[in-house]
Parts: sequence; structure tokens; C-alpha cells
Amino acid sequence: MGTVFSFDVRGGKPDAVRAALGEAISGLHRVNEVFSTYREDSQVSRLARGELTLPECDPEVAEVLDLGAEAERLSDGWFSLRYEGRLDPTGIVKGWAAERAARRLRAAGATGVSVNGGGDVQMFGMPEPHRPWRVGIADPLRPGGLAAVVSAAGADQLAVATSGTAERGAHIVDPRTGRSAVTDLVAVTVVAPTLTWADCWATAAFAMGSRDGLRWLESLPDVEALLITAGDEVRCTGGLASRLG
Repeated sequence: MGTVFSFDVRGGKPDAVRAALGEAISGLHRVNEVFSTYREDSQVSRLARGELTLPECDPEVAEVLDLGAEAERLSDGWFSLRYEGRLDPTGIVKGWAAERAARRLRAAGATGVSVNGGGDVQMFGMPEPHRPWRVGIADPLRPGGLAAVVSAAGADQLAVATSGTAERGAHIVDPRTGRSAVTDLVAVTVVAPTLTWADCWATAAFAMGSRDGLRWLESLPDVEALLITAGDEVRCTGGLASRLG
């Protein structure tokens, strides 16, 4: 998946949580083997070349492609499973994999779980009684600075995902043209219950641009967002303030 994952796990029975952590890490490695578009022998690469059929792949491949198809539908095509005409589920796999790893730890009895995949975070529970998880949103125009801090207070699960150009340059593609998205945005951060969707929505909204992206994000249930333009203008959904702290 080309990124670093980190875990912060609190509470639960140590042996059960330790075993679940090992399973979560092994699961992430397996996801990379199956879904990597950089590996010629991955199932996704072989599927794209027609060397495998979908039923011959691991069940997770069909699961991810179904989720990606739903993201395409809900975003009116602004999220896409294809890159340069080739099957490429990269835009959904990282968030899905991090969320799945976090769920595995939560199911093992951990009372607080935070899984960070390349700056996108899935949280469950609390790190300590009466202290919620908090996630800083980097300011893309001021290196080392924060644009805001998201609090998971009052939510048993919450995810934060950011798409933008600060870390990886112009890597987000406009699915209508197949070229880098031409947009007035430098970053979109989405706050939602699950990282699978938060990551998809951040990518789609970035490609849309600030006006259409903000309007679309406002229409999604249980979703809040912060958008930063190249002109240093900050725009946000109406309910985002309730998630800052």
C-alpha cells in the first residue's frame, strides 16, 4: 500500500489483544500482496490482465470492488476504481484495510483503538476514561502547523481522512479526463464513522473542487469536512464545529 501503519491499542486482555494485533499486522501484509498494483503477481494485477477471474481471487477482492463500485455510484463517478483505463482499487484499499485492522482489535476486547495508515485514522472507544481520541489536521500551507484538531468525544467510532497535494503532489486524478485533477484545493479532510468511506469521500471531493465538493459533502449523512484552498481559504461543513476540540 506504499505507506506506514501505526497502532495505539488500550485495554482488554493482554494475550487476546496481542494475538489480535499480530493478526491485524499479518492481515495488512496480506492486503498488500493481494491488492498492490506495483506487484505483477498480485491478484489485482493478474485480474486486471485477465489472468484471473473474480471468483478465483480471495473473497476480499470482490468485497473491495463492490465497495468501490458503491463509492463510484454515490459520488456520481468522481471516485473511480480505474486509473489510465486499468483496474486500480488503490483509492479505497488503504482506508478499508486500516478500518478492518482496527475492527479486529476492537473485537478482541480492546477498549481503545487507533489505527493510523499514512495519516488517515480509524478510532474506536477511548484511550482513557473520560479522554477521547484527538487527531490533528495538518495545515498544508504551513509545514508543521495544524489547521484544526478533531475530537472523537461522544463517538464510539470515528475516522479522519485527508486527500491533498502536500505530501504526494498532484496524485489525484480527474476520472473524466484521466489526468491530474485541476482544482482550487490543496487539502480535503473528511470526518466520518468509518475510514473506508472517509477516505473515498475525501478523494472524490478533492477532485470536484471546493464549491461542488463542499456542497456534495454536506449532502452525505454523518459526514463533516474541512477544505483548504490554494488561496488559503478554509471552508467546512455546517456540523464540523461539533467535532473540533
